[in-house]
Order: sequence, then C-alpha cells, then structure tokens
Amino acid sequence: MIAGLISGATLLIDGDDTLWENNVYFEEAIEAFLDYLRHSSLSRSQVRATLDEIERLNSRVHGYGAAAFARNLRETYERLAERRVRKDDLDYVLMLGQRILKQDVKLLPGVADTMGYLAGRHRVLLVTKGDLEEQRLKVERSGIVQRFETAVILREKDADAYRDLIPAYHLNASTTWMIGNSPRSDINPALAAGMQAVFIPHPDTWRLEHEAVPEDDSRLIVLKSFAELRAYF
Repeated sequence: MIAGLISGATLLIDGDDTLWENNVYFEEAIEAFLDYLRHSSLSRSQVRATLDEIERLNSRVHGYGAAAFARNLRETYERLAERRVRKDDLDYVLMLGQRILKQDVKLLPGVADTMGYLAGRHRVLLVTKGDLEEQRLKVERSGIVQRFETAVILREKDADAYRDLIPAYHLNASTTWMIGNSPRSDINPALAAGMQAVFIPHPDTWRLEHEAVPEDDSRLIVLKSFAELRAYF
C-alpha cells in the first residue's frame, strides 16, 4: 500500500477495456461464429484455439481491431468449414466482425468522474493500440477526449514502444504510470521500460493479452476498479 496520494505524476491510460467496453463485443461475435460453423467433430474450444492461432500470427501483419478480426474469422471459416464455402457464408462471417465498428462507446463504471478528477491533478495521456482510424473514432465518441493532453495510438504496445514514448513526450519514467487491463500490452512492457503500472483486470480481457504480472514489484499497483485510482492519485 502506498502511503498518501501520488502527486505530479504522468498517467498513460489505456482505452479498450480500461476506459470503455471492447472485447465483450468480439466475444459475442465469436459465439455467433461458433454457432454458424457448427463443426461436427471439433469442440467449440478447439475451433476457438484455431482462431486464436490465426489471430496470433496475423496480428504481426494486419494489426488489431474489427477489420483485422473480420479477416481472421474469414480465414478460420475457410480452413474449418465442412461444406462448400459460399459467398453468403463469407459475407455473414465478415459481418460479424464489421458490426463491432457500429457499437456505441460505453464507458466503464466510474470512468467519467474519475477522469475529471485525474485530469485536474496530473498530466494524462491516452495510450492505446490498434487500427488508427478505428481507435481515433472511439476516442472522439468516448465523450472524455478533452481530459487527455493527447491520444497516442500505437500499432503495438511492447517495451520498445514505451521506451520510445519517453523522449517523444518528454516523460520521466520514474514518475510515469501506465494504467490498463492487459498484462501483455499495458503492464509488463511498461515495467520493462522502467515505468510504474496500475493493473485493473477486466473479466473480458482478450485471452491473447493474458500473462502473469509480477507479484512482488513495488512499482505495480493492482486495483479492482478504475474509480479506485482516486485513492492513489
């Protein structure tokens, strides 16, 4: 437990599943995809494992977001379908991914008020990853864009990306905190880059973002909700 409030910090805050709901819409699309495929010999978990592997490989080329996800669904369908692949089939599968783009941006509980509080006390930057245009639209539609000094949209969030942010945005790593729900993209690489981190788990975090986080690192705070940031910052 850190004694007293932290002052004069720079807060780098993730967007998807930290500030607003995101992966729940992808999970809904995957469930609909599994229903549509109706594989006769592979279990739902086995089909999902195939999709995971395709997503893992393709993310290096196509990145992240709804458009990349739609392509991954299509590739999975073409690989596993037990019937002749028709145009109507592919249109439906692509629609499952594309409809995610039409979802409203739904802020998580406590985010709006807490962002107002944090922006009044600290330097606050949004640091997210994914398709540039898709993420830009989410930020604009979130209703909290004015709380951020700037929005940084990265293709990938790894240790090198965080190290690059330090000179680019004149950060002091020892007073900079990365706040997010993803161990793989938010927490572990920020710590590796010499920053501090606040881990706020989300029950629907994308399974490819799961990793263990350090259990004994004094630079890491683990919270149950975004609103709990008030007790530290």
